[in-house]
Amino acid sequence: MKKFAVSLLCRTTVVSAFLLGGCAVEVENTKAAEELARLAQPPGSVYTGWRVFQDRCATCHGAPATGTVAAPDLLPIVRNLGPRRFVGLVLMRYDWSLPVGQAGADIAARDALIEGVMQRKEGALTMPAWQGEPRVNAHIMDLYAYLSARADGLQGPGRPAP
Repeated sequence: MKKFAVSLLCRTTVVSAFLLGGCAVEVENTKAAEELARLAQPPGSVYTGWRVFQDRCATCHGAPATGTVAAPDLLPIVRNLGPRRFVGLVLMRYDWSLPVGQAGADIAARDALIEGVMQRKEGALTMPAWQGEPRVNAHIMDLYAYLSARADGLQGPGRPAP
């Protein structure tokens, strides 16, 4: 009986060690995946970006950032922008009616747009440059984090968790 108890104890110990060893590998794999996911996310707070967006951008672009009659759906636009391009467009660009690749690159097209606005042939340029707005300027990467999460489907249209 004593031999049987010792044998059972040894088997239990070996099985437990094997199971715990498997869990350790899984934890390491999970940690690596979490690290990769963290590195892939843009710097900034999705929640803070949502708050700034609701305060400064939602009036024109709509609360879910999917556009209104006054301003375009930002999700397909942001999906194709990196953080550097996003910052430049939001802080300094007025010519939102030009295609993203053409704005700033095609001076003649931009000049024609400006001329059209000046002669009242085109609508007013309503997208302001936000470089002078302290709240937008201070939280530009938070705005990018929120909009890129929306564009990538990682954040729904509602309020994100703080």
